[in-house]
Amino acid sequence: MISIRPIQASDEPAWKMLWTGYLEFYETSVSPDVYETTFSRLLSDGPYEPKGFLAFSGEAAVGLVHYLPHRHCWRRQNVCYLQDLFAVPEARGQGVGRALIDAVYKEADRQGLGAVYWLTAEDNRTARILYDQIASKTPFIKYQR
Repeated sequence: MISIRPIQASDEPAWKMLWTGYLEFYETSVSPDVYETTFSRLLSDGPYEPKGFLAFSGEAAVGLVHYLPHRHCWRRQNVCYLQDLFAVPEARGQGVGRALIDAVYKEADRQGLGAVYWLTAEDNRTARILYDQIASKTPFIKYQR
């Protein structure tokens, strides 16, 4: 049984472990001050600050998602960018990712956001099987400076 709830101040150690796992999956890292800043922002009340949910199996934190509501130039409604999604390897295939995305969908609906979107690595085949079931793939390619 997977339960989902918003990230709380007391979750910092579990959140940090999960986010580190996410960053390692994508073969990257961030500095300690980025960890501190990000966690502080996740707890902030600003309307455009990132927010997040944790997934639990019993008492163990097994997944996380970060999302950011923001303005959009092509719509009157704000939209939601699902930025980070991660499940610990031993919990994959148990509905953690789907439950976390569903939590973001429900929150986006509650806030009246017009769309939820995200990016993933082209070779992230396992996750893309889920994504193809619950969202529509767009033809856009990401560029970054």
